[in-house]
Amino acid sequence: MDEIALRRTDRPVLDRRGRPLRDLRISVMDRCNFRCPYCMPEAAYPEGFRFLSPPERLDFDEIARVARMAAALGVTKLRLTGGEPLLRPGLADLVARLVRIPGIDDVALTTNGVLLDRQAGALRAAGLHRVTVSLDSLDPRVFARLSGGRAELAAVLRGIDAARHAGFPGGVKINTVVQRGVNDDGVPDLLAHFRHTGVVVRLIEYMDVGSRNGWTRDDVVPSRALLARLGTLWPLEPLLPNYRGEVARRYRYVDGGGEIGFIASVSAPFCGGCSRARLSSEGRLYTCLFATEGTDLRAILRDQSGAGDDERLRQVLSRIWRDRADRYSEARVEDTAQADGTKYKQTHEKIEMHYIGG
Repeated sequence: MDEIALRRTDRPVLDRRGRPLRDLRISVMDRCNFRCPYCMPEAAYPEGFRFLSPPERLDFDEIARVARMAAALGVTKLRLTGGEPLLRPGLADLVARLVRIPGIDDVALTTNGVLLDRQAGALRAAGLHRVTVSLDSLDPRVFARLSGGRAELAAVLRGIDAARHAGFPGGVKINTVVQRGVNDDGVPDLLAHFRHTGVVVRLIEYMDVGSRNGWTRDDVVPSRALLARLGTLWPLEPLLPNYRGEVARRYRYVDGGGEIGFIASVSAPFCGGCSRARLSSEGRLYTCLFATEGTDLRAILRDQSGAGDDERLRQVLSRIWRDRADRYSEARVEDTAQADGTKYKQTHEKIEMHYIGG
């Protein structure tokens, strides 16, 4: 088993558009303690909604097996997501296992931050490299609306402070989904709060992830417009990407206040550089955030006949990636350009974001 995991592919595994597999996002929990309207709207996920039971989710051994085989194919980065990943008991134990996998040099976490203050220390001790907190507003009323009224803003801010003080090597980032007429006016206040703290805020265009959030293009604030607006408050200058295929366009405050990023996934899609696969909490692998279906890896992982060994798992992962041709966001732009209006109409049911993470 270990020999297979250690023997990395001599040449990168490329999909049909020539993109390598470099990143694996692992959802460890389909549940969430928020009800964000753009991800898990309360109307679609009320009290009593049936989420996966513990036996239906991959256990830590199974997650580690998939991660080892992905690393053997060229994956170097892992990100733990949800739902809300900090709802998964013993998450630090999983982190400690993942950081020891040969070839993995970055293990990150995306969280809503509510439980982070009590877990940041253990995660840092386990070897977690980076933390990203989803936070869409510092206005308590807007925050309540965008979290479904499930938490207090103060708890998230405590979590961010705890993560800063824990000293994660890759630092702390904030992900802010910007929606026109909802929280776009509050972006300057949020940026001002985190200037000079070392926390990097990334402003994300509102996307049509899933099929339940009522997305229209009218709700999107293009990153270029937001950049121009913010540049009148604080002069900004562009930075070079940290690595090829980085999704955020990075800028720094000229006065030394820090760094911000813009993720223009709607107005300037970056499908051509996408190197990400996503593993759902019950073991389905998806090759696009906007996918309609995935491949069941849990059946292979739990096959007791001898046909579910690591070599077979590795071969299946390789085949899935080699067959990949996803370019949803680019196709969205092309479809919109051909339409006579500004609204893009969804043409198929997509997997929901809480199911495979962002």
